[in-house]
Amino acid sequence: MAIHDVLADEATGYLRQESVASGDLDCAHDLDLGLTWKGDALVADRLPGRAAYPRQSGPARLCTLRPGEIATHRANSRFTVTTCACNPSWYYEDWLIFIGHGKSAPDAFTAREPDHAVDHRVHLYGGARRRIVT
Repeated sequence: MAIHDVLADEATGYLRQESVASGDLDCAHDLDLGLTWKGDALVADRLPGRAAYPRQSGPARLCTLRPGEIATHRANSRFTVTTCACNPSWYYEDWLIFIGHGKSAPDAFTAREPDHAVDHRVHLYGGARRRIVT
């Protein structure tokens, strides 16, 4: 398994910072993602994370990928800087995660539509789900 993490932070003028990590399926936990095998299928679950909003009480099934399939998972969250109520500062993250099962072409995530597309983006101040315009 490989994770290519790209960060574009407003604090650095959106200068891209990239890192690559590899290992077993447990390395996906850093992305609040649970990956497990069910026969030859790869099961992807969204795990509860440290987000202040939206709160998640347990795992949520994203999809089950068959060999050769790819998936996208979009999510956004609001995080607090500290757990102290005296510092109400927060920051926001918007994630786009690509998941592939098995070997794929180098451009598999950009050249074709995913077999599974899951969108968990929300309005970060509560209220109705935000309208996504593509």
